[in-house]
Amino acid sequence: MKLSSVFVTTLSALTVTALTALGFSSQAQALTFSGESSGVWGKPTPGSMNTKPIYSGVGSNSFSWGDADDFGTGQNQLIFSGDSFSSEMGSLFKIGDLTYFNGSVTPGTSVDFVPLNLHVSFGDRINVSEVFNFDFHLKNTPNDSPDPADNADFVYVGKNFGNRNFTFADKKYTLSLTGFREKGSTTDVSEFRVLEGEKTTAAIFAKITLVPPDSKTIPEPGTVAGLSLLGIYLISCRKSANG
Repeated sequence: MKLSSVFVTTLSALTVTALTALGFSSQAQALTFSGESSGVWGKPTPGSMNTKPIYSGVGSNSFSWGDADDFGTGQNQLIFSGDSFSSEMGSLFKIGDLTYFNGSVTPGTSVDFVPLNLHVSFGDRINVSEVFNFDFHLKNTPNDSPDPADNADFVYVGKNFGNRNFTFADKKYTLSLTGFREKGSTTDVSEFRVLEGEKTTAAIFAKITLVPPDSKTIPEPGTVAGLSLLGIYLISCRKSANG
């Protein structure tokens, strides 16, 4: 076989491989995921200090707790509002809102923890549903300070939401919850601090990423480019050696 034929054959094979890998990458980046989310609250944990816990909303998206006192602001409340979404792979997108209202409640009637079951489902084209479970820690102050800042209540949520993997069109993807962000902020938070009679809303965001394929079957574009340059270099060296 002539050297020119070897060069053309080798270069053609590498070009096809490169185009295949680049085409795979472009298709993955252009893929759009659509779906919706919902959330329901589970049974709370009262804690040792709350001897007469009062709560409602288990199994729904709105959870209230505590016996409202004479301030007239009502019970504490957490509401999770699900949302529909449509996002390209790798982009950050909102899947729901958490609203926390700080009411005034009688001591001993609160709860310490309440779980939220967050359900994320994709459209019929993908037909995938995932559930995330995590606890919210509720801290209620006695409201006996003349400084309103000292009477603020807190809601804590852990940052480790976990990831979920799913398969679509023979490719594996990861759904990750990135955290909560209060309205107008670009920073994830794990604590909500709210004054008496006021409320805050935080959006929970997620991201979908592609699980890297097996390098033995589909080379990365950068690797393919490196192999192409190496092949051209070796062929050039062989041509020089043969005079």
